[in-house]
Amino acid sequence: MNALIRRVLPRTLAARTALFLLVALMAVQAAGLTIHALDRVDLQRAAMEREMSSRVFGLWRAVVLALPERRGALLSDIDLPQGLEATLDERPNVRLGMPPAPPPVLRMVRPELLMGAPPRLRPREIQAGMGFGTLNLSMMLPDGSAWLNMAVHAPPLRPWHSETFLIAFVLMTAAAASLILWAVRRLTRPVRDLARAANALGRDVNAPPMPEDGPLEVATAAHAFNTMAERIRRFVGDRTQMLAAIGHDLRTPITRLKLRAEFMDDDEQRAKMLSDLEEMEAMVNATLAFARDDAAAEPSVPLDLAALCRTVLDEAADARPDVDADAFVYDGPERLTVRGRPIALKRALANLVTNAANYGGVARILLEPPRNGSILLLVEDDGPGIPPESQEAVFQPFRRLEVSRNRETGGVGLGLPIARNILRAHGGDVTLRNRPGGGLSAAVVLPA
Repeated sequence: MNALIRRVLPRTLAARTALFLLVALMAVQAAGLTIHALDRVDLQRAAMEREMSSRVFGLWRAVVLALPERRGALLSDIDLPQGLEATLDERPNVRLGMPPAPPPVLRMVRPELLMGAPPRLRPREIQAGMGFGTLNLSMMLPDGSAWLNMAVHAPPLRPWHSETFLIAFVLMTAAAASLILWAVRRLTRPVRDLARAANALGRDVNAPPMPEDGPLEVATAAHAFNTMAERIRRFVGDRTQMLAAIGHDLRTPITRLKLRAEFMDDDEQRAKMLSDLEEMEAMVNATLAFARDDAAAEPSVPLDLAALCRTVLDEAADARPDVDADAFVYDGPERLTVRGRPIALKRALANLVTNAANYGGVARILLEPPRNGSILLLVEDDGPGIPPESQEAVFQPFRRLEVSRNRETGGVGLGLPIARNILRAHGGDVTLRNRPGGGLSAAVVLPA
C-alpha cells in the first residue's frame, strides 16, 4: 500500500500540497452541495405538499357544494394544476390489491383534513392506493351518490436552482483551484530557491548569497544558509592559505638541497638525491594544486565537449611518441556544447586519459548524446583493472594501488581526486568499474 501511495503521489512538495488542498476543497464543496441539495429538496417537498393539499381540498369543496347536475361540468371547467387529474365516477378507482400509499405520499393530499371537516363536507369513505408511481385517491361524496377519483402525479424534485447555478459553482471552484495552485507555488518557492542555492554552493564555493527577504521563517532560513556558506568559504580560504604557506616554505629548502647535491662527488648518490628531491617537489606542487583548486575561480562558459575530448587525446598521443596513435580513440558526436570551465574540464579529462594510458596502454573516450538531462562520457583502457572493493578508495588523496601503480609509472595519487573534485564542482561525478572484457572504465556524468 505504501509503495502504491508513493507511485501515485507527486514527487514535488508543491504538487503534493496542491493535491491535498484540492482534494480538501472538493470534499468541502461536495459536502456543501449535498447539504444545499437536501435543503432545497425538503423545501420543494413542503411547498408541493402545501400546494397539492390545498388544491385537493378546494376541488373537493367545490364539487361537494355544487349542485349534483353541475358537478360534471364543474370538473371539466375547473383549471387543475399539473400533476392532478379528477373524475366523477360511480365506482372508486382504487382497486382491490393495489399497494397502499406510503405516509410521505399521503402527506401531499392530507386526507386527515377532509376527515376532520364538518359533516356536510366530510367524505363518507376515503380509499388510497399506489399504481405505477401515481397516488390514486377515491373519496365518496357525503350523499353517497358518486366517487370523486383523483390521480396525483408527484413532479420530480429539482435539487438545483438552475443551470446557471451549476455553471457559477463550477467557475467558483475553478477560481479557487487556480488560487490554490498559485499560492502553493508562491509559498514553496523559497524551498526551491534554497535547493538551488545549495546546489550552486556545491558547485562553486563562491556562489552569490541568497536574498534574505520574505516571511520571517524564510528570511531566517536564508540567513542561516548564508552564514553556513560564509563559514565554508572562510574554512576553505584558511586551508588554502595554510597549504600555500607550507608549499612556499618547502620550496626554499628543496632548492637549497638541490644546489648542495650538485656538489657531491659520488655521481650515483647525487643522481639518487636529485631524483628524490624532484619527486618531493612534484608532490608539493601536486598537493598545492589539489588544495588550491585554481580552476574554481574560472568562469563557466559554453564549450564544445567533443572538441575538448579530441584535444586531450591528441595531446596524450603527442606526449607518447613511442605508442601507436591508434591507441587514443574518440567515439561520439562531432559537436556537443555544454556549459563549464574549459581549463578545469580539460585537466580532469587529461588526468583520466593519462591514467588510462599509463596503466592500460590505450585510452578510448566514448561520448554519448544527452539523455534525460545528463551526458555520459566513458574513458576506457585495456589494463588489469581495479578490484571492486578498491574502486572507491582510489579517489582518496594520496591513495595508490601498489599492485598496478608505482612512482615510475604514476604520480602521487592525486589525479583521480582532482578529476572528481572538478567534475563534482560542475554538478557531475566520476565512478570506476571493470569492463567485462578486461580493462577499466571511468564513467563521467555531467549535466546537459
